[in-house]
Amino acid sequence: MIPSELVRGLYEDCLNTRALDRLPDYLSEDFVGASGEQGPQGFRQTVERIVTAFPDLRFELEDLFAAGDKVCVRWRFEAAHLGPLSGIAPTGKVAVQQGIAIYHARGGKLTRAWLQVDRLGVLQQLGAVTL
Repeated sequence: MIPSELVRGLYEDCLNTRALDRLPDYLSEDFVGASGEQGPQGFRQTVERIVTAFPDLRFELEDLFAAGDKVCVRWRFEAAHLGPLSGIAPTGKVAVQQGIAIYHARGGKLTRAWLQVDRLGVLQQLGAVTL
């Protein structure tokens, strides 16, 4: 699979459908995630924490482009906070988050991810942080 198809498939066919058993189809065993997650299982644990907090989460891919073995995706989600998030009890509030991720592909799988998101903005939307 070409790198851009891997990233699109990761979000649309795996994360949005919660088909997390398919993560090894997209991520190499030596994958390193944006928070240091190791392999498909480490990435799965991160996704499960986010989906527990925002069960109706669905990534909307706004831009996706590739250059060589790197793929950049700009995504957005809008979801209700219905489960615990980093010690914050569910608020029922809807949060909107946008993010930009860059992935590296090698040998038909994704091997590395870098992510930029506004976590503070989400905490503000949930009322957990005020400025």
